[in-house]
Order: sequence, then C-alpha cells, then structure tokens
Amino acid sequence: MKKNVFKSKSKINDIGVTNDTLTGRGGMALFVKYLSNVEIYSLLQEYFGDIRKSKKGLPVWNIFKQIFCWFYDGTSRHLNSFDQLKVDEGYASVIENSWEEMVSSHQIKRFYKSFSWVCGVSFRKILRKLFIWRLRRENPEVIDITLDTMVMDNDEAQKRYGVEPTYKQVKGFQPLQAIWKGKIIDAIFRGGKKHSNYGNSVVNMLKDLVGVIRKEYCETVTIIIRLDSGFFDEKILRACDDLGVGFICTGKMYKGVKEHVGVQPESQWKSYYNSKQEWKYVEFGYRCDSWKRFYRAIYTRLGYEGEQRFLDFARPDNVILTNIGVTPGVLVNCGTQEEKRRLVKAERIIESHHMRGADELPHRGLKDFGFEELPFKRFAPNSAVYYCMLISFFLFETYKEDVLKGVMAIGSYATTVRRKVLDFAVKIIGTGGQLILKVTQVVMATLQFDILWQRSQTPLPIII
Repeated sequence: MKKNVFKSKSKINDIGVTNDTLTGRGGMALFVKYLSNVEIYSLLQEYFGDIRKSKKGLPVWNIFKQIFCWFYDGTSRHLNSFDQLKVDEGYASVIENSWEEMVSSHQIKRFYKSFSWVCGVSFRKILRKLFIWRLRRENPEVIDITLDTMVMDNDEAQKRYGVEPTYKQVKGFQPLQAIWKGKIIDAIFRGGKKHSNYGNSVVNMLKDLVGVIRKEYCETVTIIIRLDSGFFDEKILRACDDLGVGFICTGKMYKGVKEHVGVQPESQWKSYYNSKQEWKYVEFGYRCDSWKRFYRAIYTRLGYEGEQRFLDFARPDNVILTNIGVTPGVLVNCGTQEEKRRLVKAERIIESHHMRGADELPHRGLKDFGFEELPFKRFAPNSAVYYCMLISFFLFETYKEDVLKGVMAIGSYATTVRRKVLDFAVKIIGTGGQLILKVTQVVMATLQFDILWQRSQTPLPIII
C-alpha cells in the first residue's frame, strides 16, 4: 500500500535566537499608559511613600505599577513569577522599565511584609478616591450601592492567620465589600468567621461611604443601599434612616409573616412583570418584636417563569423591607417629582431587589482577575495583597470602560480580555532616541490598536 506523504510549503527546518526585543504581552503597553495618565501613582505615593526606608531602592509607585501589571497579566498567582519577569527584557520594555528597575520575588515579599495591620485604612481611602473619580465622571442622580461578603476559599492552603470556617463550608477569609456598577468601591478584609453583620463594620462602612459621597461628590444626591438577609438587623436599618439613605433589604421569612400573608384576600395582590417572569406581591407594615418602628414590606411570590407555572410549595417567596416611601429624608432631595414617584413604586423596589444577583458578579470577576488563596502566613501582608488586587481590579474595570469600549464588551471577564487584548506579540525597537512599539497589521486592524493607543493616553485623571 502506498504511503501518503504530507508536505508543507513553509516547513520550519531549524531554530535560532534573535536579539530583537519581543514580548507576547503587547497589550500591556496600553494598560501601563492608562495607569500613568489617570495619575494613580501620585495617589499611591501620597499614602504609601513613607514605606520606602532607603533612597537606594525602587520608588514605591514603580513597585505598585509592577504589581498591577502582574495582576493584569494573570499568568501566575505565585510571587516567584516575578523572578521570571525580571529577566524578560521584552516584558520590562513593554511596561516602560529598564532591567535594573524590575523587582525580584524577594523584593515583592519584603514590600508586602512592610505593611502594618492598619494598612487597610489607607487602601480603603484610595478605593473611595477612585469611587469619587467615577462618580464625577458619570454624574448619577441616584447611587445604588450593594453591601455583601465574599468568601475566599483557602481550604487547601497552608495554615494562615485569619483563615477560619465560613458559611460555605470551607476555610478562608470573608471580606465585607461595597459594590457600585460592577466595581468594588470599599472593603474590609476580615477572617472567615466574621459573618455579614459582624460587630459595627457595616454601620461604620455606611457612615464612611455616605460621608465621602456627601462631601466630595454631592450633598443632596439620593443614595440607596441594597442588602441581603445577612444584614437584616435594626441597627443597620436605623443607621440608614439616620444617614438619610434608602435601603432595600431581604427580610427574614418568619412564621408570622407567612401567616399574615396567607390571610390576605386575592384583591390585595398585585402583579409585577419582567421579560420572563410574573411576580405577585402584597404590601404591609413589618416590625420585629424588639424593633421600635415599622418599615414598609413587600412580599413577592413567583407566579411563572417562561411558560412554567409553580406550585405553592415550590415558589421562591421573598419579603423585601425598605424605608423608601416611609422615611421622608430618603428622597427629600430627589431631582423631580416624577423621579420621586418612580423610586417609591413597589415595582421599582422589586426590580432593584432582583438586581442583587447581578451585583454579586463582581465577586466572580475579581476571582477570575486575581485569586482566592493568599500567599503569606501572616494577616497584614495578606491584607496588602488583597487590597492591591482590589485596586488593580478597579483600574481594570475602568480601563475597559475608558480604553477598550467598542472592542471588548464592558462585562467581559479578565480571562477573555487577556486572550484578546493582552496576549499578542509586539516588537520594540529604539531609533532616534525613542522606543517604538510595532504590531502586526492584523492586530492594528482587528483591535483598532491606533485608537486604543490614543485613548490610553487621554483618560480623565483622578483628582486627589
């Protein structure tokens, strides 16, 4: 039998070494330009400039730059990978560093270990500065913020301080996080056993956030806080009243609630429709035995989903508590009467409550961008790693909005962005005292690289 022979016209016959400066992370140049032009380095230098004890070392802003680029790169979650990047001339060039400016893994570890237990205070101030930056850019009339906890699974990691059993039956950390439009705008790094309503963390975070918004953005803007049943506590709800902000909170399904709803005549029930589902709802006043006041409650019951009807025992019933419509100060500064009437409607409150599912997507996005298992045994350096990851993620989200719009969907996860807009080859050449980054014609055309290059250099800077 005759043997088939398959021949390629462009067969590679040998290998060699080139002295050209090349890298496979060409999209990093856009991200580095963006970081520089939003002026994040001056903010970091203001809060952490005194960490540097000797003038011989690298400036703090350059170390942060390499950390942010390392998170965006996402090739490895191990700090030892900084040693590989240090000897990669192409990577150093694309992040606008010389070989001498590249950090080693030992330098990164010493840097993280230099942070104290209270470093979270400064990191949180930076997050809130970034939040105000985006508020001023988008200028919303109503600010919807979600508070939630995120479990970081460290079950398989070596023993770490603060790694404790969580409600998800794994050992890890459980930070409290505030979310606005897909961005984590504030956070408190905590051990795993710290439940949603642990101590005064929630009330203090609310006071800090509302104070910053009122002082640095707008004194009269309407603020609405979304909460799940883990935050069902009169202390938190009264704090919202005192601060003049609205809340939409998932209530506890106590026996008395079901009994009250069960005797309501059919005429009291109304319907709320979205594109796929019909919800029946009824309104009433809600107060636990130990509470001092009533709140507005909306009991919802799913009637059907698509063409599927639900029997009584299979219905995912919910009770929603809110002070919107019963606490006058919440909407006192609402822009127009029409907008005020819209916010008070039960349908709008139910719709906002249903958005809590989407509000949790940043947790998934953060874990896709970074990692859950933290590298150190001590709490303080792990806290610094966590907050660096949050700031990197925030800048990654704004980078998509400011630079990659039209090329990548705003909701794209980091893995998708890296494959399409980061991992392509470039050549860096020096001529006439300048460095020039060259891409293939295919990359220039498909990514509109010249447009992205221009956008990365003209973002709205952060105002300190």
